[in-house]
Formats: sequence, structure tokens, C-alpha cells
Amino acid sequence: MGERRDVAVVLSGGGMNGVLLEVGFLQRLRESTLWPRIGCVYGTSAGALSGTMAALDRIDELETFLLGLQPEDTFRPQRLWRLPLNGLHAYELPRTIAERVGDPAALARSLADSPIELVVFATDVTDDDTGDGSYELAYSSWTTPPETMGAAVLASAAISALVLPRPVGDRIATDGGWVRNFPLGRAYEREETELIVAFRYVPRYPRVGVAQLVRLRERLSRFRAVPPVRAFIAELQEAEERSGRNEPAHLGDMLLRLMRVTIQSNTALEERLANEREASRRELEALRADVLELALEHARPTRRSRVGRELEARFAATRLPRSITRVTVHGSAGMESLDPGFRSQRPWTDAAKRALIERGWQLCDAELRAYGIDAFERAS
Repeated sequence: MGERRDVAVVLSGGGMNGVLLEVGFLQRLRESTLWPRIGCVYGTSAGALSGTMAALDRIDELETFLLGLQPEDTFRPQRLWRLPLNGLHAYELPRTIAERVGDPAALARSLADSPIELVVFATDVTDDDTGDGSYELAYSSWTTPPETMGAAVLASAAISALVLPRPVGDRIATDGGWVRNFPLGRAYEREETELIVAFRYVPRYPRVGVAQLVRLRERLSRFRAVPPVRAFIAELQEAEERSGRNEPAHLGDMLLRLMRVTIQSNTALEERLANEREASRRELEALRADVLELALEHARPTRRSRVGRELEARFAATRLPRSITRVTVHGSAGMESLDPGFRSQRPWTDAAKRALIERGWQLCDAELRAYGIDAFERAS
């Protein structure tokens, strides 16, 4: 008889902060009795990357890879003349992964043989009418061709504000955070799942600011006698004033704010729907108990046993939501935040990375203990 695989793991998007926190989360989970029971990992963006290595049981290798990673290894700013046609950044992460971890298609071939299924999510931006209208793309490591699966993981992590979409099979796809940043609902759909352990990254977005616009205005000020330059300086000053009123300074700022609204609203909705599902299940269980009690109370003594059996059978035949225990870890970066910059980025320090990994471990440990799951004393 095969081993029980009734635990599902859910990993949200979250950029560099999120993937480091998820490494610590996964390391703590691997030290628990739940690890051999994991049957499926659902991941988006950062969660697709960490989920890949979790499904392959190569989390320590992922940690080593991340400790050696710098901003230019992930998203490298484009030369200014290329921005209108090629996006703000070049997507260096696929090359970096291929060089330091392994070819994405080869990783996907290993995933196909893993006892843990990986499901990743990307956003469909193909310019045709052949989709189902949801714009959501889901790829399973057990059913997707390796070349397509490897491309899907990288497309899921392609931050739309920075890089252009990528081909995945016959679709054009980008950051899965637009449609399913926290794929919690999908874990409930898996029939084998009895326990869900999830990590949700809670971002603290920095303001875009107008420092670069200020520097540009100051440099142009020497040419203000030229009418077109003077007009441009006036536009820059208006942008600074808008920023001072907490309004979008420019179109890019507005689009970034809308992106945050979209991704965070669908993330919050995912968790709220799961909470409502669990609350409905509890109410239905209470209703079942009340109906049985009332029916038995008012039934004739000779019929009570039959009435009880018939009501139990009727409730058992009703398609009600299953009761699934869920442990959710919420994590944010705090002072160690490694949010990406748009034109310049400070180096990612080893100390900040290790602090985020440790935070992920501690947050997971606290939640497992709170649920009475696998109390664990870490070796000193």
C-alpha cells in the first residue's frame, strides 16, 4: 500500500522577499512529520520557483542559489533607448537558473517523476479568442510536457512591471499574480487533500517617488531658456507636486498602483473565500446536528432509529464542502526588505537574506505549534 499523500502546500508570489521567506517556511515544514505526506504543491511567481525545488526536495540547494543571487542576476535594467520596445528590464533569471541550478526543462523532467505534484499559475495575455475567458493558466508537472512546464515556471515569475511576457507552449504568459497570486482555492479541489499548509506573503510596498525626476529637472535647469526644455521642466515640476499630494506622479506610477490593487485584492479574496467555505462547513455541521436532534425528539419511539439512519444517509449523500484543516503562515519582509528597484538596486546582503530565511522558519514553526502539529525542538 502506498504512503498517504494528503497534505497540500500553497505558496504565494512575493518576489525576492517572498522566495526567501518561503525557503525558511519549507525548511521548517521538511523537518516536520508532514513532509512525507505532501502530495501537491501549488505555487505562483516566487511560489512557483520555491515550489519547484520543494517538489524535488532540493530546498537546501535553493537556499545556496539565493544566497549567491544579486539583483542583476534576476532583472537587469535595460538601456534607456530600449525601454519603449523591450520593457524596463531584461529577464536574466532564466539564464541564471540554467547556469547555476539546471536547465528548466531538465528540472521539469525530474518533476514529472517526483511523488509530489507541482501546479504553477501564469496569466494568459495571448492576443486571441481561444482561451476560456479566465486568463488563468495552470500547469501540472505530471501532465505538462517538460519544455512547457519549465517555461511556465519562468513565466509565472516574470514580473509584469519589469519584463515582457513569455511564450509557454502555444500561449503568451506572464506573472501569475494577476489572476491567482495565492492559489489557495485550488488546493481545496484536490480530492486527496485533508490538510493544507499555506504561506502568504504580505507586501509592504515602497513609494515609487520622484527622486529621478528631480535630478532630471535639476540637470535641465541650465537649459531652461530653450522653450521646449522650459515646458518639459514645468511638466516635471507638476509631477513632483502630484507626488507631494500622494497622487500618481506619472503614468508608470499609476499603473504600478493598479497592479498592486489587482494582485493584493485577488490574494485577499482567495483567503476570504476559503474562510467563508470553512465557516459554511461548520454551520452545515451544526445544522445537521440540530435537524437530527429535532427529528428524533418528535419522532415516535418506534421510528427514531429509522429516522436517524435515513437523515444521516441523506446528509451523507449531499455534496457539501469537505472539512479540510488549514494552517496559513502570513509573512512580510520587515526591515530586511529586498524589494527590486526600477533603475538602481542596492546589493542584496547575505545578512538580510539569512534574516528573511530565519523569519520564514520561525513563522512556520509558530503556526505549526499553535495547531499542535509536530512540536519540534530545533537543534542548536
